[in-house]
Amino acid sequence: MLKKSLLAATIAALTSTASAQTPSTPTLEELAAQLRTQQAQIEALTAEVEKKSADTSGNEWFRKTTLGGYGELHFSHNKRTKGNDANSPVKGDPNGDSLDFHRFVLFIGHQYTDNVRFFSELELEHSLAGESKPGEIELEQAYIEWDYAQNHSLVAGQFLLPIGYFNETHEPETFYGVERPTVEGEILGAVWWEGGAMAKGELGSAFKYDLAVTSGLNDPAAAIRSGRQKVAKSNAEDHAYTARLRYVGVPGLDAGVTYQRQQDITQGACTVGDKCGQADLMVGHVAWKQGPVGVRAVYAEWEVESFASGAGNQWGWYVEPSYRVTPKLGVFARYSEWDKSDGVGSLTESRSEQVVAGANFWLTERVVFKFDVQNENNTPNRFDDKEGYNLGVGYSF
Repeated sequence: MLKKSLLAATIAALTSTASAQTPSTPTLEELAAQLRTQQAQIEALTAEVEKKSADTSGNEWFRKTTLGGYGELHFSHNKRTKGNDANSPVKGDPNGDSLDFHRFVLFIGHQYTDNVRFFSELELEHSLAGESKPGEIELEQAYIEWDYAQNHSLVAGQFLLPIGYFNETHEPETFYGVERPTVEGEILGAVWWEGGAMAKGELGSAFKYDLAVTSGLNDPAAAIRSGRQKVAKSNAEDHAYTARLRYVGVPGLDAGVTYQRQQDITQGACTVGDKCGQADLMVGHVAWKQGPVGVRAVYAEWEVESFASGAGNQWGWYVEPSYRVTPKLGVFARYSEWDKSDGVGSLTESRSEQVVAGANFWLTERVVFKFDVQNENNTPNRFDDKEGYNLGVGYSF
């Protein structure tokens, strides 16, 4: 269209010029030369228009793609209270000093349309990954989210499970303490992701729901954390079904319950009985903030039909009050208890307890410095008792 317009204008101009020239009329050769010159100009203009159009398309893609992430560096001085005993599992490191870039995470997202989007999360743990290295590279999330109705969406791919409160919201500036709450890791396997599909949405203004069908655990020993398959050629003989309902009808309050059922967490390896390997998880959580005062509390319990001694009942809980002294400075204390072998066949008491207290200083909203002291007692393995302090810096963007 642009070519035709420019050509018509050129011919009109040439015609007008020819009419005005009284002394002589241009020859056909002269007209042809002028037309070739105008054609070259038209082609140059067309190329420029096409380039600008391509640049605009590329900018549109760029504007719809987002980049983010977070990271944490930790220094820990947690000394085993029994010292460097010959029976200690950490012989040679009596003071427990370590410096670790615990995790470096990148987010990449893309908005295809107003109701279709992509999100991914790639993590490097402990700075170095590979053979004989302490860390690993993990794809934690990669999913498509489709808003199929107002306030309701469908997620398909690899995503964080909707369990409790912490599993989906764990950037370093969002919680107190250098390390993540121990109960979240030991009992709930946080951070725990699976592959599958999930429906989520809002029921009125007060309730939110999540319903997920995903890959499940694969652990004949019923040790929940080590049973996570991380969607790496996962054995998918048996799936997990997760449901969560949250109440958010009061400003500053997030309270909810989660239930998960997996028919067989051994993926067919358990043959002792009809229900062998059946696992049920119940979680209750409360996160409340009113002005400078905050409280978080979680209770979680597993019931597993297991042949592993004592692993049939596993539970843990913690409560964490906090106070924002200034907009940048907050203090907290956390008391936790847990037991990973409190079921039938457990020969000894195995309860652990931990006290952590400290402070966060937010340099900006998304950059935080942390300090805490901790004391942990483990029964019956007293060599795992430890006390000390932790320092950390975290960020997200």
